[in-house]
Amino acid sequence: MSTSRITKYGSVFNIGLQNTFVYRWNYFLRALFGLIPLAGTVFLWAAVFKERGGGLHGYDYGSMIYYYLLTILVSNLVVPTEDEWQIAADIREGQINSLLTKPMSYLAYRTSIFLSGRLVYSFVTLPPIAVIFIYFREYVVLPNDPLVYVLAAISTVMAAFIQFFITYSLAMFAFWILEISTIVFIVYSFEYFLGGQMFPIDIMPAAVQAVMKWLPFYYELFCPVAIFLGRLKGPDLVQALTIQTGWLLLTWMWARFMWRRGLGHYQAVGG
Repeated sequence: MSTSRITKYGSVFNIGLQNTFVYRWNYFLRALFGLIPLAGTVFLWAAVFKERGGGLHGYDYGSMIYYYLLTILVSNLVVPTEDEWQIAADIREGQINSLLTKPMSYLAYRTSIFLSGRLVYSFVTLPPIAVIFIYFREYVVLPNDPLVYVLAAISTVMAAFIQFFITYSLAMFAFWILEISTIVFIVYSFEYFLGGQMFPIDIMPAAVQAVMKWLPFYYELFCPVAIFLGRLKGPDLVQALTIQTGWLLLTWMWARFMWRRGLGHYQAVGG
């Protein structure tokens, strides 16, 4: 990428940073109230482990709570915040017209906005999350191997872009339909159920896990958390990162494809 292109998208990033920071208190309150379900999770798994009187697929009460702490952290780092609605509004209201006349990739433009939003959102929401980690510090066990931190960070970055490209692709449906909320909520329901937010994927039966490992949802949240917890090692770790890389490329290609198809339809209808 040339210096001029870097400067151009750097300016977009800076503008997005300023615009997003206006809503910092909204983000803070959203993160704060988003922690409320953790209380229900704590009581739920306390009852489960008390009833079982033992562990569950390698998890005990402490490691299960730690797992949910990490999912909260990773989800705040990677999950797009209203990007699909903003992109859909750009299309529906014709705001993309001004961008079509400029030498600028809309995908790169929205990626810059996404990155600036993630930076502000993470900066604002990490303090309350840190307080929760401190409160449950007796369950926090950090990895001893530095490589785990590196691989978990790489997986987290890929998870963020996979989520963004899927979000971007969903927003492209605004070229064809007026309201995309139904499609978005259906996909998000799958993400919530199959991505590891509701429960760890590796407590499922082996046959179910084998299928889920080939779906993108597995790599949107669970994969980086499992790497950090040391639940993916050796060949399983290599396979997971390879498949995650594949999904990153596929979702990027699909996002570009949806834009081209949608733009052709938009030009045909809008003249």
